[in-house]
Amino acid sequence: MKIYNTLTRQKEELKTINDGEVKIYACGPTVYNYIHIGNARPICVFDILRRYLEYRGYKVTFVQNFTDIDDKIIKKANEENSDYLTVSEKYIAEYKKDAKGLNVREATIHPRATENIQQIIDMIKTLKDKGYAYSTEYGDVYFRTDKFKEYGKLSHQPLEDLEAGARISIGETKENPMDFALWKGAKPGEPSWDSPWGKGRPGWHIECSTMAKRYLGDTIDIHCGGQDLIFPHHENEIAQSECCNGVPFAHYWMHNGYINVDNRKMSKSLNNFFTVRDVAEKYGYEPIRYLMVSSHYRSPINYSVDIIEQCKSALDRLYNCREDLSFLAQNSVSGEKEGEDKIKELLLTHKKDFIDAMDDDLNTADAISALFELARDINSNLNAQTKPSKELCTFALDLYNELADVLGLLYTEKKNEVDDDVQKLIDERNAARKAKNWAEADRIRDELKARGITIKDTPNGTIIVTE
Repeated sequence: MKIYNTLTRQKEELKTINDGEVKIYACGPTVYNYIHIGNARPICVFDILRRYLEYRGYKVTFVQNFTDIDDKIIKKANEENSDYLTVSEKYIAEYKKDAKGLNVREATIHPRATENIQQIIDMIKTLKDKGYAYSTEYGDVYFRTDKFKEYGKLSHQPLEDLEAGARISIGETKENPMDFALWKGAKPGEPSWDSPWGKGRPGWHIECSTMAKRYLGDTIDIHCGGQDLIFPHHENEIAQSECCNGVPFAHYWMHNGYINVDNRKMSKSLNNFFTVRDVAEKYGYEPIRYLMVSSHYRSPINYSVDIIEQCKSALDRLYNCREDLSFLAQNSVSGEKEGEDKIKELLLTHKKDFIDAMDDDLNTADAISALFELARDINSNLNAQTKPSKELCTFALDLYNELADVLGLLYTEKKNEVDDDVQKLIDERNAARKAKNWAEADRIRDELKARGITIKDTPNGTIIVTE
């Protein structure tokens, strides 16, 4: 498998620290509100990365943090006349609800910043002892960026260019405008913890360096997140971790592209800001996931009502193929037929195309194309006219589900159970059709539709889908 490495700006063969194992750190949400559709992209994309690596036989340790102490969380708590813990607990629970709706697997470990305060303090002490950090009279501790000669290597910007845009805010006593906070001295009314520099709380960047070190080790295989995190967050993580540990922090850096809304940058000021919950209530969660993986992860994508409707229609086509195939498998007979081996070979070509796409820097766009090509050949070769064997139907269904599962798609179960009253109507309709009483058959179809039940007639019988 080849991965585009932001650090080197080229695709590189994936070579893990330990054979057969992958250690991944993904930057998680700051839990002060519902996640928006921009947040959903890295969550879905790197869930697929994990799924695919596991599919290829790797043992994956996937760490995704929760930033549960931050300026935004404190502001939210003040607005709600609450406290940081209540706010963070609430939105961690809401995140998990949305993540489950998006079919995102829980991380191997979901650490929280506030669970790692002592480890954060220990890391800052090491940086200070090595001369990479300094404390101020106000209880703040800053990282000396000019001491790390490779600062800027991830964002590919020389330090002098970065310094040109740096400022010292009111109340900061930095040696250099580019220095960043490792520890923030306590302010009145804010939560704080004891430290060698007085009461305070951790800076944002140090949290991830500390949690990656604690749960994955000094060097990890893959670090991932949104493109907006390259600078300063990930740049600062590299500086902290490599100065503290004396070894490379991460071998591969993966970053997903931005999401626009109606071809404009998503912004509350433009009134085009949508939470995952808002969109899911109208369209369901799965079309959101489909949108996130329908393009290559490094490419920008656009959200609009028309596009999410197209995603919904695309999923319907994939579901229809599986429903027809499931029905066929249930009603077919055993005993493989001549020529079915060639059909299996044909279907397996799409599996190869799927793997080739995913091996090429997680190209989910081409992988989804391979899944649609598989659906096309299933529809063409396995139907009531060809009367395939149960063995072939089962083989095709298993392959179809196997590839869809790697992408985390087709996970919304459609229930086919109907009560006796509905079944009676269905039987009456079938009798009307047999008697060629089309008007009565249509009347019953309309009555069933009004109850939320869609009838699909096939040469082998009726497929019932409860909406």
